[in-house]
Amino acid sequence: MPCMVPVEVVTVTGTQSRTDQRGRCDVVVVGGGVAGLSGALVLARARRSVLVVDAGRPRNAPAAHSQGFLTRDGTSPGELLGLGRAEVRGYGAEVRAGRAASAQPLPGGGFAVRLGDGETVRTRRLLVTTGVVDELPDVPGIRERWGRDVIHCPYCHGWEVRDQAVAVLGSGALGVHQALLFGQWTEHVTLFLHNAPEPTDEQWDQLSARGVTVVEGEVAGLVVTDDRLTGVRLASGQVLAAQAVVVGPRVVAGDGVLASLGLYAVEHPMGVGTHVPAGPAGLTAVPGVWVAGNVTDPIAGIVASAAAGSAAAAAINGDLIAEDTARAVAERATAPVGRAEPARQSTGLRARAVAGGGPVTPRDAGHRHGPHDHDRDTAAGDSNVVSPRPYSDQEQARCSTVPGAPAGDVVVNEARPRTVTDDQGGERTVHDAVLTARRRAGS
Repeated sequence: MPCMVPVEVVTVTGTQSRTDQRGRCDVVVVGGGVAGLSGALVLARARRSVLVVDAGRPRNAPAAHSQGFLTRDGTSPGELLGLGRAEVRGYGAEVRAGRAASAQPLPGGGFAVRLGDGETVRTRRLLVTTGVVDELPDVPGIRERWGRDVIHCPYCHGWEVRDQAVAVLGSGALGVHQALLFGQWTEHVTLFLHNAPEPTDEQWDQLSARGVTVVEGEVAGLVVTDDRLTGVRLASGQVLAAQAVVVGPRVVAGDGVLASLGLYAVEHPMGVGTHVPAGPAGLTAVPGVWVAGNVTDPIAGIVASAAAGSAAAAAINGDLIAEDTARAVAERATAPVGRAEPARQSTGLRARAVAGGGPVTPRDAGHRHGPHDHDRDTAAGDSNVVSPRPYSDQEQARCSTVPGAPAGDVVVNEARPRTVTDDQGGERTVHDAVLTARRRAGS
């Protein structure tokens, strides 16, 4: 089954954890299933401060195993999430249980997220992965057997019921579709129309061609013997053998915290229930708010949900980088006159750290140019440095004195202009590369 919403509060701390000048964390993730934890993992590895709020109610908790997750096939849902939390902790996360009640935009950007215990957390971005709740058919025995021998996804449980007698309960528009799907795993499929719409002529032909038995009449309940499903009882009293029952629950998106921001769930195009619309990477109509997993894609399995969480996290990190860069540019533009500019390094020459001792030659500086390349570089627009001509003995001697600088200094190449006269008497400016030692920034 796809995964839903756990919420433990996963706070990334240590060297990755930092807040901005306003005391905000980078990202609050609401929901700690595979989508939320995958997003938190990516963000923590990107050195973002992250808070994952998880109510601890995963959608697939009733299932004994999670299937189809590469390297974790057959792992229980609880164990899978435990492994995920441990991985997030490995990057400096603190985990505690909690619930996100609401969120409100903050003046100047970001959000204030109110937790169930009354605490308010300020965050720059919000990733909501609260999943869905399954509304099961109102048939006695369905809820009690849900996640065991009452199932809904062939890719989650089809292998486990292969070659068994499978009853499909037609409680919605997808009953025929499910009956045809499960025919890939077993030849013994019976579609109970129950209260589903009458199949179209085309669907009758499809069901007949695939060997699906169709039973009309309302289903009254399930028959369980020694804690094993053995049959389906009709309202008429007739019992037909079945070892597994397939249902099509209506899903309801967990949009509580989203609704507080004006983001409401709408009907899904496939008619399976509700979801919160979003773009390809999960960005919603509210800037700064992303969604991932079943809350926006209710038919996604755990692998797709995990991938969606990772994709959303990468998008969020990129968005934060863009914001940080724009702020840095604006701050530099308004910096007081005389503020030191960052050192610029030529594309033609690179700096070399001095560990102490040993002469430094011009070639040690890492020239990428050949002799007499200065005209080509000037034409290419490299205004900082024009590649040097062959070094003279005097220049070699001057360079060799640089290693006397204290250990930890940086040897850099500086471009020094001089005017030269060519054979025709014309003057032009060339730049010589000169090695000098400077203290490292902050040392």
